[in-house]
Amino acid sequence: MASTITIKEVTSSQDLKQFVKMPWRLYKDDPNWVAPLIMERLEVLDQKNNPYFEHARAKLWLAIKDEEIVGRITAQVDDLVEQNHHEKVGHFGFFECINDQEVATVLMDTACSWLKEQGRTSMIGPFSLSINEEAGMLVEGFDTPPSLMMNHALPYYQDLMCGYGMEKIKDLWAYYLKIDEEVLPPTINKLITRSMRDGKIRLRKINMKNFEEDLRTILDIFNDAWSGNWMALPFTEKELNKAVKDMKLLIREDFTYIAEYDGIPMAMMVTLPNLNEVIADLDGRLFPFGIFKLLWRLKIRPRYKTTRVPLMGVRKEFQNTAVGGAMAFALIEECRIQAEKAGCTHAELSWVLEENTRLSKMLETIGCWRYKNYRMYSKTL
Repeated sequence: MASTITIKEVTSSQDLKQFVKMPWRLYKDDPNWVAPLIMERLEVLDQKNNPYFEHARAKLWLAIKDEEIVGRITAQVDDLVEQNHHEKVGHFGFFECINDQEVATVLMDTACSWLKEQGRTSMIGPFSLSINEEAGMLVEGFDTPPSLMMNHALPYYQDLMCGYGMEKIKDLWAYYLKIDEEVLPPTINKLITRSMRDGKIRLRKINMKNFEEDLRTILDIFNDAWSGNWMALPFTEKELNKAVKDMKLLIREDFTYIAEYDGIPMAMMVTLPNLNEVIADLDGRLFPFGIFKLLWRLKIRPRYKTTRVPLMGVRKEFQNTAVGGAMAFALIEECRIQAEKAGCTHAELSWVLEENTRLSKMLETIGCWRYKNYRMYSKTL
């Protein structure tokens, strides 16, 4: 007798905990999976307190087969997408599933049906929850752990997507850099020297005594620099406030720089400790002792060797100019030097849209190589 697959909507706190914990079963034999912090995942999906839900709505579901949870998915409608891109696009995310096309199909059907009810004409994803958080499904690079705020996946997930009729819409690339060696070619060093000679370009560290204002400046540059990118969305005021609060534990003064031109902030680069390296053995739990391990490893006696660059940008008016290129290269080199002084050896710079050949070429010029690929899928509803 064939097993029946049932879909259960997440409606209670107990359901939500089961939703968050579902991946532990799937990845128990994967040495490269890093268990996310359970508390952080619950916060992200808290529809009463996460400012994302002030402009978005979502549904969460679990798939159950033979009385076991075998999959999960979310569907989201973000009003900012239609406001900024004038498309009735819905999102899906947090997809996890056993290697069973029937289960995957039921999950995807459920998400599609709800998005249709919401008046959406197409679905893209995965987004967990938005493009400013975890985006894309890993399709290359399964042999290394994910970095901070990047996801992991099982290799068969892409087969489940294709089996459902999902089509690739975009690839997001992650680049890898050895930072314990000089990376800038002589021609780039000359460009930086020449551009900074008149004193108009100045690099400065983020001022931790003025942390909130400086981080707001960084995120404002980010909003401007990336505003023309595929499906880009600005941070709302409340999302800015939350980002400022969330990043304070991770931000290091010597890892985060702003480039000013004639005294005006025009570019920035944020390098963060790779939290996934720090929490890899905590199994997602901060209590009772995980919080002390986390603080010790991050602040008291740092033990991480890897970093991630999640934010880097040059304001539009300086993009595609020699001055803009000089600021970007100067930021990369200064952050590399400081990370090396701190004992770090490698960095991930991510993510980069596949069509962003200008940035890809810049990263490859300094010795980066593409080592992971995160795919975005689309389906007409």
